[in-house]
Amino acid sequence: MASQLSQQYAYRAQKSLGLVGGTPSYAPIQGFTSPDVAARTYHYSSDGRLYAYALPNVVRIFQAESAQLIQELAFPNIVELNFSPRGTYLSTWERPVKLEDGAQHKNLRVFSVSTGEELISFYQKGQEQWDLQYTISEQNAIRLVGTDVQVYRPAEWGAGIVDKLKVEGAASVSLSPGLTPSVAVFVAEKKGAPASIRIYNLNALNQPPTCSKSFYKADRAQIKWNSFGTHLLLVTQTEVDNSNKNYYGETGLYLLTANGSFDCRVTLDKEGPIHDSAWNPNSKEFGVVYGFMPAKTMLFDQRVKPLHDFGLSPHNFISFNPQGRLLALAGFGNLAGKIDMFDRRTLNKICTIDAPNTSHCEWSPDGRFLLTATLSPRLRVDNGIKVWHCTGPLMHLESIDELYQVSWRPTPVDLVAPFGQTIPPAPLPSESVKSHEGTQKATPAKPAGAYRPPGARGLATPAIFKREDEGGLPTSGTTTPNRAYNRSPVRGANGASNGRRHVPGAPPPGAEDPDKKNARKRKGKKGGEEGANGEGNGREGNGREGNGREGNGRERHGRLDRVRSPRSSPPPGQNGHPKGNRRHRERDAGPSAAPEGAVEAPPAPPAEPEPADGALDAIAKKVRNLNKKLKAIEELKEKAKRGERLEATQLKKMEGEAVIRKELSELGGVPVVL
Repeated sequence: MASQLSQQYAYRAQKSLGLVGGTPSYAPIQGFTSPDVAARTYHYSSDGRLYAYALPNVVRIFQAESAQLIQELAFPNIVELNFSPRGTYLSTWERPVKLEDGAQHKNLRVFSVSTGEELISFYQKGQEQWDLQYTISEQNAIRLVGTDVQVYRPAEWGAGIVDKLKVEGAASVSLSPGLTPSVAVFVAEKKGAPASIRIYNLNALNQPPTCSKSFYKADRAQIKWNSFGTHLLLVTQTEVDNSNKNYYGETGLYLLTANGSFDCRVTLDKEGPIHDSAWNPNSKEFGVVYGFMPAKTMLFDQRVKPLHDFGLSPHNFISFNPQGRLLALAGFGNLAGKIDMFDRRTLNKICTIDAPNTSHCEWSPDGRFLLTATLSPRLRVDNGIKVWHCTGPLMHLESIDELYQVSWRPTPVDLVAPFGQTIPPAPLPSESVKSHEGTQKATPAKPAGAYRPPGARGLATPAIFKREDEGGLPTSGTTTPNRAYNRSPVRGANGASNGRRHVPGAPPPGAEDPDKKNARKRKGKKGGEEGANGEGNGREGNGREGNGREGNGRERHGRLDRVRSPRSSPPPGQNGHPKGNRRHRERDAGPSAAPEGAVEAPPAPPAEPEPADGALDAIAKKVRNLNKKLKAIEELKEKAKRGERLEATQLKKMEGEAVIRKELSELGGVPVVL
């Protein structure tokens, strides 16, 4: 029966509130009525006895098991609720406003659950860390006000502050669980001064800290105590990553003991951010997910000694079940939503759960079930709740429009059935799963695989494009790897030298400069013209000096001007004018003074025109089009093998495969399997 009680969960949507029982029926709790107006929040007490929700004008407190109303607090605009550890007190928070009389608005109130009386109120500006933190016995409560840690005795709220600790630059404070409470105060890095974490004994705040550590690169921090309150993990983060490797800043991880006997930085052997970390409920070990994707997951003991390496996988979430027997590793957010379940005792994988679009994941108190949900506003479509058994089967699902909040009812571990030596089998699923399976069409899932651009299809995947856990090169997350392929279908294009991409129409690497080639061609044409003109002048010459210059010289220069391009025309004062070049004048007079009987040199043969770059482009385009046709024919063959019916036009296209391959071989191309 105790195990059955632990399966209750609650949810809050835009138009409804719900309390739902657990396996096997997952039926709504009898006696609970959803309010007519939208609720702003709800909360369970830590022991699971009480349940409260806030409406725009009232707060109601219920017995969670029977949904019986206990108290109704007529206070409007409440947006946050929280119970003390034993459910004795209820704290509420509303947004601060300016009062007409100019008095300070005390927007944080503490009520007695049994009587509904307001016991004390405070002014709390921010919503982050708004509530008081209680010791597990509710003997003391603390809150951070500016740089002061104020201590109260809940049994004597009227006595006010009973103790105080002043820490300059205090940014956050955390009270440890356990019977010997400690206070951890984090001081952020500021103006070149290092950040620090200090741990004080709550019963001796006037004494020096029992543990203190300073470090840099910490603008904010998250403090995670183990369940005994003897060790804490400090996850630090900066606003900006100076190395430009991570958009969300740099992260660091530190382990400290409350008594100061041990502290160190947790050294992680893969570069990248820290995605998640969690303590095992036995307080003796913790797990960390870190590094650029695919991330690495490691288990460490209390002395930061590695216990197990789970390898590289696309994970960013880690969670132990309340008994510490099972471990869930998952990839949510922009990852696929795969949940890998491991047995902590054997470290073997039990199953993999496919839960895409998950924005909330939580273990049931008995450690046998996992609740996943898609919430708004993270995603506004396909909102709903799914309950999975730890061995993988889906137990229950419920679609709810605009779902905002969902959680299991807390139950102390000693009040649920023990987990046992072996993993329990899955019970029968609820009727919602059976009806959902009946409406779904049994279509085999087609493996999507990784996208490959057209120029890389049909080839072996280069190592730089593989994930690190698939044999690819390690990545630093800073730059995109260079391409090892290009889009040109010309044979050998995928093996471009030095990893450079070949641009169609451009000269290949190491080719002669086109400008130099054109200059050489123009020089050859110019020599041929001048040889022809010299021969004519020799036959017509009458011995007068300068005949070529006065007559045929002008004709010769006219023909050359037509041959020359504007870019190659010589500037005035050089070859363009007889006075500008002595060599030019001698060349003009030379043929007329040639000795009789001299053998004339034959004119230079005209240079053969080289194929234009556009011709190469046309061939490459044709090869590419032929390869596309071959690819379409291969796809039609696959459809025919699967027994699909083909149209007459498709059959005709398949008959032309031999012609296409023959034409491709004549062009010098090699069929590419795309």
